[in-house]
Amino acid sequence: MNKTELKYSFLLFIAALIWGTAFVFQAIGMEHIGPLAFTTGRSFIGFLFLIPVAIFTERYKKRTKSREVYMIGPFTKAELLGGFICGTVLCAASNFQQVGIQYTTVTKAGFLTALYVILVPLLGILLKHRVPGYLFVCAGISVVGLYFLCLFGKDLGGDASAFGDLLELICAFIFAIQILCVAHFSMRCRGIILSCLQFLVCGLETLLLTFIYESPTWSGILDALPSLLYVGVLSSGVAYTLQIITERHLHPTVASLIMCLESVISAIAGWILLSQIMTASEIFGASLMFGAIVLAQVLPSIFPES
Repeated sequence: MNKTELKYSFLLFIAALIWGTAFVFQAIGMEHIGPLAFTTGRSFIGFLFLIPVAIFTERYKKRTKSREVYMIGPFTKAELLGGFICGTVLCAASNFQQVGIQYTTVTKAGFLTALYVILVPLLGILLKHRVPGYLFVCAGISVVGLYFLCLFGKDLGGDASAFGDLLELICAFIFAIQILCVAHFSMRCRGIILSCLQFLVCGLETLLLTFIYESPTWSGILDALPSLLYVGVLSSGVAYTLQIITERHLHPTVASLIMCLESVISAIAGWILLSQIMTASEIFGASLMFGAIVLAQVLPSIFPES
């Protein structure tokens, strides 16, 4: 793997680091407002955070004249279409995940959601993308690691629900689509602009759902505001923008492998920040997942024709 790909792999790892540590703030925020209201708030905060960033970067960015770009106002057609599609898919994935957590255990939700790591290459084949065989091996190792990290030795009875599990499986499928959509449009759009439009669409669509299914109060929103700011600025504004920028340079399956480290990082964050002890099986699972990422980076140089 060349230096450029390694650099963007590291940046995507930073995104996974942010997503993993944001879990604590998501849990706190959900104590005050519902899942739809929380998704709405974080989306609009991410959108507002990115507006000055987009203005600053576009002001000092020289436009290339090597290709014709069809503009509609300050946006290209590809950016408007990409923002709508990526935002709609992100809206569906985020809300299926948030609602599903209410019906199943957090550990099962984390495992089932992260199954996008194996769904991405499978969907890639259906879309006639070239997916090297070693990436399936790495994805398989990562799934085994996820099992040991999230499920092995855990009590999954009691409140666990088949309905919640189904919602999380649907979420995993939609997140796989989101990764592929971002990979497609990131090659055709300005990354900051695409991310900005994505959050605007996601926020507006979820706001409509919030008015239909929830009744948030201003006091609840104010109580959840610190969590919303952390998740909105870092998890949404920074991390998802890093995803869009980095997927331009990475294979979607490699990107999904790095992104699923969110589960590992959330476990480590709980260990460090909340004094939650990691069991031997969790450490083994986390090691397997890190090993899968390393293999995905190293194998191309060993087997360049894979």
